[in-house]
Amino acid sequence: MKQFIIIGAGQSGLAMAYNLAKNNQDYLVLDANEQVGAPWLKRWDSLKLFTPTEFNHLPGMPFPFPKGYYPNKYEVADYLKAYVEKFAIPIEFNQKITSVNKVNGIFEIKSATASYQAKQVIIATGPFHTPYTPPCHIDIADEINQIHSENYKNPEQLQQGDCLVVGAGDSGVQILSEIADSGRKVYFSGSDKIAAIPQTFLGKTLWWWFSKIGFLTVNRYSRIGKWLSKGVQPVIGTDVKALLAKDNVIHMGRTLSADANSITFQKGSVNSIKNIVWATGFKPNFFWIEGISFDEMNYPSNYRGVSADLDGLFFIGLPWLYTRGSATLGGVWKDAHYLMEYILRRQQSLTDTDNNSDCQQNPHLAYSSKS
Repeated sequence: MKQFIIIGAGQSGLAMAYNLAKNNQDYLVLDANEQVGAPWLKRWDSLKLFTPTEFNHLPGMPFPFPKGYYPNKYEVADYLKAYVEKFAIPIEFNQKITSVNKVNGIFEIKSATASYQAKQVIIATGPFHTPYTPPCHIDIADEINQIHSENYKNPEQLQQGDCLVVGAGDSGVQILSEIADSGRKVYFSGSDKIAAIPQTFLGKTLWWWFSKIGFLTVNRYSRIGKWLSKGVQPVIGTDVKALLAKDNVIHMGRTLSADANSITFQKGSVNSIKNIVWATGFKPNFFWIEGISFDEMNYPSNYRGVSADLDGLFFIGLPWLYTRGSATLGGVWKDAHYLMEYILRRQQSLTDTDNNSDCQQNPHLAYSSKS
């Protein structure tokens, strides 16, 4: 029996672990991967953060690079490993949790190989769970190499011939740019109305400007926060207009259908494609948690990470959990701090309730408390 179990040893789980340890709480972290930082290491080789060093600090330990530096995935993974070592965070790896169920006031947590119990549970599995690929992918010829962005590493994975990149988000645009730079002909499927903003402006980083104008502190419940959280996030740091203007990049609009011979887009059909990278995002999966409800995006119903359904259940690391920075490496500390303060208030409230209950049952204690 643990007081707390954190599910997920990514940046949000580690930030929460730091706060629990600082407040002398009994806790354990469970993670599905084989090591800290594994999800970062699985991404494409050239991946870099679009936030500079000064916006990447977890609580209690600065990110160890100069101001203005944009870390790569290996440096992020190393930082997370060093964080775990510095604070001696207890983690059990290779534990992919398949169910969380609250029974008689206690949470029962199960994986394929183990069972755990806790009085309180913090879900820190992040937003990226099930890779999404459009249904038409099953109609594409078997000889075409199909890769989701989750498993894309570099252009060397691709077989000879033309490539198609599907998806107009940060991942899709960065992968498209990398493959185009390799000299290969690349077809691009996605909207041509991509909002793109540079990483620096007037000598300052984008995130410096965001912090100055208050963009990073706008909460999802405000009028502007509701508008921003529902909108399409802009691509950061890539000159999309220049990318789509390259001779070997052909924009085809949205993908409409496919068969064994060709793929049809808004701007025509192509039969020369030998590789497809689906940068089409992920769907959240929290259906393994019993007894909770969901919002329109299939995220658990909550207010600032506090479950709307189960007392003692918390969430952290979700997009726009409270602000734009809630799911970022350097922004998650604010949500972790809020949850820790909430948990401490909850513990104090339960203690006060127990004391009052004891006083009601024992007249001698009641008299003593009045005196």
